[in-house]
Amino acid sequence: MREAIMLIVDLINDMHEVIASTFGSNMTDKELHFWIFGILGIVTFFIVYVVFKILSKIKWSIAILAFLYTFTVMVVLVFAVEIQQAYTQRGNMEFADAVMGLWGFIVFFAVYAVIGIIGYFIYKAFKK
Repeated sequence: MREAIMLIVDLINDMHEVIASTFGSNMTDKELHFWIFGILGIVTFFIVYVVFKILSKIKWSIAILAFLYTFTVMVVLVFAVEIQQAYTQRGNMEFADAVMGLWGFIVFFAVYAVIGIIGYFIYKAFKK
C-alpha cells in the first residue's frame, strides 16, 4: 500500500513538473490546483452525467445510483483508514486490506440484493 501511494505521489510530482514547464513555471501551486482540478472535475461531471442519465432509464435506477454513491464513499473511507493506520502506526498500510474492505461491502450488498430480488418475486407471485 505504501509503495502504491509513493508511486502515485511520484506520478503526481512528475505531472506537476510537466504542467509547470508547459504552462509557465511562474504558476503557483494554488493556480495549478485550480486549473487541473477544475478541468478534471468538469470532465468527470460530464461523464457521470451521461452515465447517470442512462441509468435513470433503468427500472431500479435509484438503487443503482445509491450503490454507486455508497461505493464511492466506501473507497474514500477505506483509503482514509489505511492512510490513518500508516500515520498513527496502529496497523499495516496494505492495499489488500483496502480491497478486502471493499469486498466486504460488495458481499453484504449482494446478499441484500438477492434478498430484495427474492422478496420482489414473492410479492409479484402473490399479487397475481
